[in-house]
Parts: sequence; C-alpha cells; structure tokens
Amino acid sequence: MSDALLTLEIEKLVAGGLGLSRDESGVVLVRGALPGERVEAEIRAGRGVRQGVTRRVLTPSPDRVDGPDLPTVDLAHAAYPAQLAYKRGFVEEALTRIAKLRHPVAETVPSPREWRYRNTAQYLVTPAGLAYRERRGASPLVVGQDPLVMEAIQAVMDRIDPEQLDPATEVAFRASRLTGEVVAALIGAGEPRVFLRASDHLMDAGVVGVSLAEPAGRRFGAAVRLIAGEAEVQETFGRVQVGVTATGFAQVNPEAAGLAYLRAAELAGQGTHAVDLYGGSGAIGRHLSPSFTRVTVLDSAPEALARGRQAAALSGERNVTYRSGDAARFSEIGVDVIVVDPPRAGLEPEAREHIQASTADRLVYVSCDPATWARDVGGFVQRGWKLGSVTPHDFYPQTSHVEVISVLDR
Repeated sequence: MSDALLTLEIEKLVAGGLGLSRDESGVVLVRGALPGERVEAEIRAGRGVRQGVTRRVLTPSPDRVDGPDLPTVDLAHAAYPAQLAYKRGFVEEALTRIAKLRHPVAETVPSPREWRYRNTAQYLVTPAGLAYRERRGASPLVVGQDPLVMEAIQAVMDRIDPEQLDPATEVAFRASRLTGEVVAALIGAGEPRVFLRASDHLMDAGVVGVSLAEPAGRRFGAAVRLIAGEAEVQETFGRVQVGVTATGFAQVNPEAAGLAYLRAAELAGQGTHAVDLYGGSGAIGRHLSPSFTRVTVLDSAPEALARGRQAAALSGERNVTYRSGDAARFSEIGVDVIVVDPPRAGLEPEAREHIQASTADRLVYVSCDPATWARDVGGFVQRGWKLGSVTPHDFYPQTSHVEVISVLDR
C-alpha cells in the first residue's frame, strides 16, 4: 500500500497537535493543520487510525502564521493566542472524555516568552553539525539555529566545531536565566581522559563546566562524572533558587514553571504538614514552606534530593525535610495537604491508594499530561473528592504540550 493524497476538512485539534478530520473511511489525524482549514494531506498507509502530514493548505485558518518546520515544534504554524486556546481545549476534552466530568477550565496562563525559553537541549553530534534527536526522517536534521533554546545556549552552539567533540555521540546543555551561565554534558562511552579535548573545546566555547554521562537506555540512568569546571548553575523558579545540571531533571522553562509553582502554593493554602510527592529538588515543596509548620519532599532520585537539601540549607528553610522513597510507598500520617507532580504516566495505583488512605483533605495535582491527569482526577472524584480550580499553564510554547494545575478537596 502506498501513501495517498487526500483533501480534508479539519474539525478540531487533538492532543499531539494533530488536526482531526473524517472521510468515508473514518477518522484521519493530520500534522500541520488547524481547525477550520481545508488541506491536502499525504496519508501514510498502515493499521489503526490513519495519520498524515499537511502538504498544501487550500483554505487557511485566520490563526495560521509562518513558523519554522522543525521536529521540536508541532504548533508553531498557529498564532500564540490560538495555541493557548487549543491547549485549554485539550484539557477540557480530557475532562469530558476521560474523567467524564463537566467542569470549568480557566484560560491557559501564557509563558512569559514565546521563543528562546528552553534552558536545556540535547543534540546528536554528527560530522555536519549538532542535530536534533527527535527526527521525522531517516537522517538527523542539523540544528544551526534553534529558536526554542535560550540565547546563552545558542551562543555556545555557534562556537562549536563538532569534530572537536569526538568521541562524544551526543551533547546536552543547561543554561541559567538567572546568571546567563551554561553547563554541558558529553554523552559517550569511555574514560573521562578520552574526552579531555572535547571538554576543553566546550570550555573555550563558553560553558562553565563539563560533565560526562555514559549512554544508557533510561535518560542519564548511568553514572555522570564531572570533567571540568562547575557541575551546576543556579536558577530561579518562582520564589526559590536551586542548582540545575545538564543531566538532572528540572523544568525547561523556569519563568513559566515559577508561575505554576506560585499557583500550586496558593491552592495548597496553609496548615501543619504538607507533603510534596515526586518532589525532585523541592521546587514546589519549598514554596509551601512559609505556610506550613513542616514540609516533607519525597522523591526516588538521590541527585535531586541532594540538590534540594543543599538549596534549602542555603536559604535557611529549616522546616523542609527531604526523604528518599517511592510515592507508592508513602504512608506518612498527619498530613493536611498533598501536592503531586508525577511523571507523564500519572499516579501509580499504589500512590492513589495511599493518598486516599491518608489524612489529607486537600490534593494539589500538577500534571504534564492531561490524559493521565483526567484519569486520576476522575478516580478521586468517584471516591468522594471534589474538583476545584483547573488552570492550564503553557511551559512549552510552539508545541502541543500543556501543564495543568488543579486542586481537589475531600
């Protein structure tokens, strides 16, 4: 079966930034199309729901703009106000379709920056230059200019000769909006000494530190070792400052994340004891510190907990405790408020059970995936919780990703 060229009317956008259309054979999902448009799309043959790519726009939407055609953006062809409206729609649809709830959703809180907001990026090292890891075609796409990364990262990239990074297969960067500094991590197999030339080249290009990460199935699941300079840079998220590394997890849009963390703290209210599950280095938990007698941050990543303890000690937050543990095994008693910011898969069944069995009467749920969030929220509502405010936040302009900040009360 070969690919077919179809003329389609786009009804709406669905998760993933795909335009939904229908013909006599059923649903078709089209990349690069907007609601209300008539497009000519190349449809891939295959099983399941048919998918394709817009090849020609016959009737453009008034929201259509010229955007870069990059594998890292799937909504850059829509004006920014329209992107915010679509993201609100994704959250509304998840609530009605998955949670089976009719509930108001606030307007999407915009990112303070529409471009150049990312403080981190990871690229393949190829002879032709640094290239995008997410690639649609068979061959890597050389980056050149990346319109999503902070200016400080682009400035380093502009000075890099990829041949000098040998034998690294990939390179990762983390920049700080607070200080303007950049740290890098080389990804490759071998002892640190074989990466000294590559490390020197990155330092000459303007980074303040270089680490070495072994290739691993899970992102940076293997050892990370410092080769030169600093391992981390300081960054601000809302009211708190924390060290971030090129390989550790931290939100990629610190200004937008800060707005969300301030909102989460507001929803948490005040009380005796708050618990921040999946807390990482405690960026949300530390926002709760002024309003609670004590705060417990729980996470399974030792690196994040260590950074959090250091940051809390430096800022004098004596009522924040960091504990290593899995959210599913959480069994603390005497909790007023639980804040969760789980990975994309949402809450594991055990975590949902522990929250249900806890003494908490308020749950602040921060999510990066409306579908798994709606599944979990629907389950809590069935078990007697009441859903309060639901606000989408845009951490990833020009893409279809959306974060949700919500609150449930018993």
